[in-house]
Amino acid sequence: MTAPPSTAPLRLFRSSSFRLAALYIVLFGLSVLVLLGYIYWSTAGYMARQADAAIEADTELLAERYRSRGLPGLTALIAERIAADPARSNLYLLTDAGFAPIVGNLDAWPAAQENDAGWLDFPLQVRGESESHRARARGFRLRGGFRLLVGRDMHELDGVRSLIVETLAWGVAIMLVLALVGGIAMSRSMLRRLEVINQTSREIISGDLSRRIPQRGTQDEFDELVSHLNAMLDRIEALMEDVRRVSDSIAHDLKTPLTRLRNDLETLRASGDSAQCDAIDHALQEADGLLSTFNALLRIARIESGHRRAGFADVDLAAVVRDVVDLYEPLAEAHGLALDYAVDDAPAVQGDRDLLFQAAANLLDNAIKYTPAGGAVRVRLAREDHRACLSVTDTGPGIPESLRGKVFQRFYRIESSRNAPGSGLGLALVQAVARLHDAQVRLEDHAPGLTVRLCLSASATGGTEPTP
Repeated sequence: MTAPPSTAPLRLFRSSSFRLAALYIVLFGLSVLVLLGYIYWSTAGYMARQADAAIEADTELLAERYRSRGLPGLTALIAERIAADPARSNLYLLTDAGFAPIVGNLDAWPAAQENDAGWLDFPLQVRGESESHRARARGFRLRGGFRLLVGRDMHELDGVRSLIVETLAWGVAIMLVLALVGGIAMSRSMLRRLEVINQTSREIISGDLSRRIPQRGTQDEFDELVSHLNAMLDRIEALMEDVRRVSDSIAHDLKTPLTRLRNDLETLRASGDSAQCDAIDHALQEADGLLSTFNALLRIARIESGHRRAGFADVDLAAVVRDVVDLYEPLAEAHGLALDYAVDDAPAVQGDRDLLFQAAANLLDNAIKYTPAGGAVRVRLAREDHRACLSVTDTGPGIPESLRGKVFQRFYRIESSRNAPGSGLGLALVQAVARLHDAQVRLEDHAPGLTVRLCLSASATGGTEPTP
């Protein structure tokens, strides 16, 4: 049994393996971001520092020319630099004390505010381009009140920075995609191996104790776990078989002498006097009760062995329940109870007809047994979410909610019912039949009374047969 297609992706993303892979993706992603951030800082920062160093070196050279050859030498050198750089990647401007331009490739002194170190960052409008470039320059005052500005067009550096950022972003995105694909692939592989274990577990829960988890032969931790689980299952099966064998042997060994005892009592009653008949009848009733108990134990043991699933067939549950109601209707009348029966579009189910008959009979027998005279018992069979649900409702004392999980145990009886006839195996047999059929049994309040619901999945080929 695999998960439906609609829930499979959710199951994948909720799996522990995927969460672990996601955690590693986050940690690895953060590590890569830190590494790439350092690369960006070192690369782009190095280029910016180199640009600043070049500007400062150029400034020192121009200042030295001014000190050695005066204003004519400085203006001549700036003019040479401008002529040798038609792309205007280097920026120069020499002004007088009133910021009037003397020579340079800038029209005016930038309006940007200088920082403490004398650096200016300002927009540079390039001829023939609609967008401005970022420019960086450094200005200082020369002797005589002249001002000199030396800078660089940072367009190429900004382009390299953008390229680095884009490359890093694509690298992180590709890394995350590959990591996500790897995490999904790892999770799917893990889930496939776990599903094999879960499927085998479900089959074992259904009663097939001979099932074992297959190994891949990879000798990894999963194979080691499977080996240990199979060894545990072998031990459990051996212990269960020993318990079943002992129980069957005890039941068989005691059933034979009890049968002989009953036969002897029947013979004694036939030949005895009337004074002894009451005592013999009481002994016969006790013997019948013991034989019924042993028969129920043997029947539960055979059901829990799970071997009867191979003989499952489509069963008209409505016909089965109708037969049970017909069988118990005289008993209900004898107890002074009103027995009501209704069928509402019940589908056919896959199962063993005899066992389903026995389960329905036990439920109805309990309802009649524990409902006081003048009460009512209602039997209803209906379709609920592609399931056939049988509900038996009585107006008896009910079962306290704290004890509802215990009444399915063998021989368990609540204090209020210990004086009533029975051995405490009725609901245990119903539970065994329900497990064999992958069905659900629930106890619900009726106030007053109790409702017992037995829900079975509809068969794949079963339809709905009309019920009179």
